[in-house]
Order: sequence, then structure tokens, then C-alpha cells
Amino acid sequence: MNKAFTKELDSDDDVLDEGVDDAVAAELPSGKNYVTPEGFKALQDELLNLRRVERPKVVEVVSWAAGNGDRSENGDYIYGKKRLREIDRRIRFLTKRCDSAEVVDPARQKNHDQVFFGATVTYADKDDKEHTVRIVGIDQANLDAGLISWVSPIARALLRASVGDTVKVNTPHGTEQIEVVNIKYAKS
Repeated sequence: MNKAFTKELDSDDDVLDEGVDDAVAAELPSGKNYVTPEGFKALQDELLNLRRVERPKVVEVVSWAAGNGDRSENGDYIYGKKRLREIDRRIRFLTKRCDSAEVVDPARQKNHDQVFFGATVTYADKDDKEHTVRIVGIDQANLDAGLISWVSPIARALLRASVGDTVKVNTPHGTEQIEVVNIKYAKS
């Protein structure tokens, strides 16, 4: 490919893998990377799987495809090289996230009366409908599973709140008030 049609990147920080959407990328803080022990283990497991299982399989396919001759029209080779770049990009991303991770075990939290990182919080919205969320690291966030990032607006509003406190959350529809109903921390 002609160099005129490729984008030069200033650093690896400019590269995001396809597994990280723009919303998550926008909330990656340059400072702390708090993560729960199980979140850290998940990052390490994915990294290990990519290095020991996925990448070697793809390298084997690419090697085989390269031996078949003309690479310009060799679908296995072209797709394999693309997949290898994706895997390498994800490995770099996960390595950086693991290196910058600050593991915080919620089970060691001594103050169970306030919301801190790792807390499972039940709160009531303006319609008295209760929601339960757990405040976790950015890489572990999954709203469908009730896991919210500690940098999300709702988590920021809940941090340091106690049972019975009413806090304000900025939403796209304006400011809403929610009341903390229950706070739990996982036992180790």
C-alpha cells in the first residue's frame, strides 16, 4: 500500500482495538486504573489466552497460507494478517491496562456505611423503582450485568454517599435525584 494512504500514529495510545468502543475510550482516565481482583484476573486471562492460544493459531494459518504462493489474492493470508494485527493491538492494550492497574479489593473495605469502589449499591429513582449496581473498574463495566464504571456519572454521584442519602445525577435529560437504599461489599 502506498504510504500516502496510511495514517501515521503518534503513539500506541492513539490505537484503540475494535473491542473498545468510543464511549469506553472516552472515559479511559489518564490517571488511576482501579480494578477489582476479579476484573484484574479477567484482563490477565484474556491476555494469556491471546498470547498462548489465539495468536499461535493465527500465526500457523498465516504461515501455511504464505507457503501457498501468491499472497495478493490469498484470502487466508490477507485475513490472517489482519487478524494478527487486531490480536497484537489488543495484546498491547491489555498489557498497558494490566501494567497500570491498581487492584482494590472491596472485601477489605472497612467503612461499610459509605459507597466506595467495589460497593454494590441499591438506589431508588424518582419513581421509587429500585436499581442495583456494582461500582467496578472501567474495563469491567457492563451495564447489562449491573456493573458500572467508577468514572460514570451515576457512580461519581454515589461515591461517599450513605444509606438514606439523596444524591444528584446529571443525565442527558437533566439532573435527577436518587436515594441510596442499601450498600453491600463482597466478602473475601
